[in-house]
Amino acid sequence: MSDQRIDPAASAFGSAAADYEAARPSYPAEAIDVLRTRAGLGPDRKVCDLAAGTGKLTRLLAATGAGIIAIEPVPGMRAELVAAIPDVDARDGVAEDIPLPDGSVELVTVAQAFHWFRADEATAEIHRVLAPGGSVAILFNERDDRAPYVKSWNDVIEWHKRRIAHYQETDWPAVLSAGGFRDTAYDRVEWSQPMTRELIASRVRSVSYIAELDEEGQQEYVDRVLALVVGFDEPFDLPYITHVWTAKRD
Repeated sequence: MSDQRIDPAASAFGSAAADYEAARPSYPAEAIDVLRTRAGLGPDRKVCDLAAGTGKLTRLLAATGAGIIAIEPVPGMRAELVAAIPDVDARDGVAEDIPLPDGSVELVTVAQAFHWFRADEATAEIHRVLAPGGSVAILFNERDDRAPYVKSWNDVIEWHKRRIAHYQETDWPAVLSAGGFRDTAYDRVEWSQPMTRELIASRVRSVSYIAELDEEGQQEYVDRVLALVVGFDEPFDLPYITHVWTAKRD
């Protein structure tokens, strides 16, 4: 399979994979508890972690004893995933053409990625690979801009202007319902990631449209954000909200 299947902006993550792995947040324990309660995550369950990236969620799923297949189309991201979780079953593939048989898994997770998919095709494929009664879970980490420096961060990197098909404008229950899923539930977890200036720089470079720029262009964005945390004692908190939507296959 080739990267020609991947949105060009998403392909930029390949060059930013190391920054992504270093600075992007994981997911809070409470979000994994949501998957246990609402989606049956646990030992001996078969799970497809779709668009797994560097495996931020994958490693938490594996820790529950579930059997995980991680699907990730960008080679640089997949290499980071395998380096972090050497025993994982990591495969090349995209959401619109999942390389799994019909009804072969009991849970499909999509963390920080569904906005890159062609939703109609992706939900049809997720429905296909899920066993009857299986679940899908969509997770997104959102920087909590109720913190003044985070709001300024979003402003200086032109986040609201530059983001592409972002999850905040999407009615995920409607997307899931249109894809043949039922019993959609929503859960929200507030938490914080400890950060340093070095990690902030990596976090900024890991944004897709910033990763596409040359080194000078990336550094301009990095410098703007670092100016917001001058004088902060390290480590300092970067507050997040984790959104979790779950639904059942008919």
